[in-house]
Amino acid sequence: MAWYAYCLTEQESLNGTRARRPFLLEGIQGVNAAPVLSYPSGDFAVVVSEYDRATQKIEDKAVLEHAHVVSVCFRTGTVLPFRFGTIFDTDEALRQAVRANRRAFGLSVERLRGKSEMHLKLLVRDGSLRDALAELPLPQSVGGEYLLRLREKASKDRERQTKARALSVQVHKMFNPLEEEISCKRVNTNGMLIDIAHLIDSKSVEKYQNRYSTAAKQLKNCELSVSGPWPPYHFLPGKLRTVAGNS
Repeated sequence: MAWYAYCLTEQESLNGTRARRPFLLEGIQGVNAAPVLSYPSGDFAVVVSEYDRATQKIEDKAVLEHAHVVSVCFRTGTVLPFRFGTIFDTDEALRQAVRANRRAFGLSVERLRGKSEMHLKLLVRDGSLRDALAELPLPQSVGGEYLLRLREKASKDRERQTKARALSVQVHKMFNPLEEEISCKRVNTNGMLIDIAHLIDSKSVEKYQNRYSTAAKQLKNCELSVSGPWPPYHFLPGKLRTVAGNS
């Protein structure tokens, strides 16, 4: 039997006891509306659905179904989400994945227990950014002009990064997260999107949300949106992000 895997969590967070065999999690539907089970492995449980490669396929809507299962499990305990599309072809493959990563799983669960991820999107629309955001086309031929344009392009990239870094520092001071992950991209010739994930204590979610209105007023020429709390997708060690079964 193949298993589609959603996340790993502590056994006792799902039903308050330690089980020896997989058991059904009532009231949850997974990918392709499949029943969701807890597959125990020592102190941990892998949240899974039965999956038949011969008769089933993963469609686009499965992204939301996957995220829904992870979010439901997150309500009752710490979760380490598996990458979307993770399938273990046998019971032994699933158990081996847990055994091989047991120490890393344990350390991550301990570090992320009682933590939540909040997500900020900062859309910067500022006339002063227009020159820095403009994309420079590179000449088709090599030579002096090509090198000059290449240097100009690198200079604009550094300017964008500098502006993004300054804004992210300002945001960090306002929200004071435990950890953060930041990405930045140009969205059009007049805007820049700064995507920020913050790791916070779950008990301080309301305080974090209350800071949003203050931040929205102070950050000039910016559109700010906030969402969460989410499972800590951005704060898993790189090793855990690559655990993908035989997908």
